[in-house]
Amino acid sequence: MLLLIGAFLVLMLVGVPVAVSMAVSSLLYLVFYGVAPDIIAAQRMIAGVESFPLLAVPFFIFAGNLMNIAGVTGRIYSFALALVGWMKGGLAQVNIIGSVVFAGMSGAALADAAGIGTIEIKAMRDHGYPVEAAVGVTAASSTLGPIFPPSLPFVIYGMMANVSIGALFMAGILPGVVMTVLMMVTVAIFAYRRGWGSDTPFKLSRLAAASIEVAVVCCFPLAVYVLVQMGLSLNVAVGIALVVLIACDWYFDFSAVMALMTPIILIGGMTMGWFTPTEAAMAAVIWSLFLGLVRYRTMTFAALAKASFDTIETTASVLFIVTAASIFAWLLTVSQAAQLFSVFITSLTENKWVFLILVNILMLVVGCFLDTIAAITILVPILLPIVVLYGIDPVHFGLIMTLNLMIGLLHPPLGMVLFVLSRVAKLSVERTTMAILPWLVPLIAALILITFIPAITLWLPTQMGLIR
Repeated sequence: MLLLIGAFLVLMLVGVPVAVSMAVSSLLYLVFYGVAPDIIAAQRMIAGVESFPLLAVPFFIFAGNLMNIAGVTGRIYSFALALVGWMKGGLAQVNIIGSVVFAGMSGAALADAAGIGTIEIKAMRDHGYPVEAAVGVTAASSTLGPIFPPSLPFVIYGMMANVSIGALFMAGILPGVVMTVLMMVTVAIFAYRRGWGSDTPFKLSRLAAASIEVAVVCCFPLAVYVLVQMGLSLNVAVGIALVVLIACDWYFDFSAVMALMTPIILIGGMTMGWFTPTEAAMAAVIWSLFLGLVRYRTMTFAALAKASFDTIETTASVLFIVTAASIFAWLLTVSQAAQLFSVFITSLTENKWVFLILVNILMLVVGCFLDTIAAITILVPILLPIVVLYGIDPVHFGLIMTLNLMIGLLHPPLGMVLFVLSRVAKLSVERTTMAILPWLVPLIAALILITFIPAITLWLPTQMGLIR
């Protein structure tokens, strides 16, 4: 076990990519200790990606790329500007609301930071905000992507922990709202202390137009319910409501109604049993293609090809990490690392809250060094048996783990959001890191609330009968 972990850490320290470090250290362990035939490495790596839920990964990545090239991000920005741009620190508030909407489509922090984050940073700089403030709020708001459904980390966690991905999606809604409120309060405090004003004049007509768009989206499920009560079948009711919605959007040219409908379609489809979370990813792709090719007609075939190749590249890197992490995690289990760690933790405390504090500290550190997907794949087999032992709900633990690892994306040495924003804003990594630090406060506050008040996470999936 020491050879496995030691080789992995040494390779990481000398700059070898995470996936390669895991694969090489695993092969060295197999060769030196002979715990299994060499062919087991290939078998475990194949088994790691031979999973139906993992099909959601490329489709959600593809949907996020399609939304970016279809110009939907610009419409989301305009909608958020009309809704909250008149507040103090308006564009910083727009940054957060825009990320909330985009989170319902992409499910990835990097897609948020590189997509709508690019627009938001430029707009904030043009309006006189310090570039550090623009980078900080963009980094913090990008963590909402994997918390609000859909979420790529939830797909990986659900597969590893054998937990309902639908329950994880529902469990992320209230924590996402808590994070949004805390970040908006933080912006209000910064605006008061630094004298940030509003960035667009208050116009009741603009606010009313944005509010009407929210109301239109909220009325969609209500219209379906009314049509069902009138005796129509559910499928027919949804079809009629959707046709009316598309017609209204075409006539009134709403800014973001169709983008706001994305999470409604995905969550509603899963709730009604039309498709599984994996199939919901394909539904997101179809909806993205409809918006880009039919509704807005902003998507060219050249851009579609580019989005496809970008998706292939990103998916390949994600699945390579999963394959390498699968054999690494399997060897940790075979070498009794999970059992030894379980004995060690239970010897420290019998209190589940103390355990959660220790785990939070561990994952905040791990998140600074390991890729999110690799960390989930390695840590879940080790920590989940202890989680069950302490009587902690695996869905609740999934939210805690994901939020910890999202915060890790904002830290050096391997925080990918940190490097993306450093490149977008043309800042050094050091200045980008210092810009992000104040914005960790609302994220840590949200982490504490989600950790010690399980009802924030579990209430909604419990009410929907997804967990008992």
